Amino acid sequence: MARQRQAPDFEPQRALAATLPGASEDVKWGADLVYSVGSRMFCVFLLEGGRAANCSFKVDDDRFLELTGVPGVIPAPYLARAKWVQVGRAHGLAGTDLDQLVRRSHALVAARLTKKLQRELGLAP
Repeated sequence: MARQRQAPDFEPQRALAATLPGASEDVKWGADLVYSVGSRMFCVFLLEGGRAANCSFKVDDDRFLELTGVPGVIPAPYLARAKWVQVGRAHGLAGTDLDQLVRRSHALVAARLTKKLQRELGLAP
């Protein structure tokens, strides 16, 4: 993991989430931009002024404690029991690490979909 930094927003990860296979976008709870695959959430951004101010996503069970030990990364409110983390503006992750984590979240959620739905979304042969 990389150094502590102040990120202006999470627009690169927002753009990435939108391009992942089978991803759909929806605004929920008034100010949260939610990306889902097969109607299951894999990434959530808090919107402030139309820009992504923080980012939450699912992580592998064995990485949850590691990641919540990184400055600026906390257990995601309401979703921590499902092994979701929330990354705030001042965090200790590099942009490439965040991108990998968003991709991994998508893969974790997609793997739990039915095989039929995976095929329909182009996620499986």
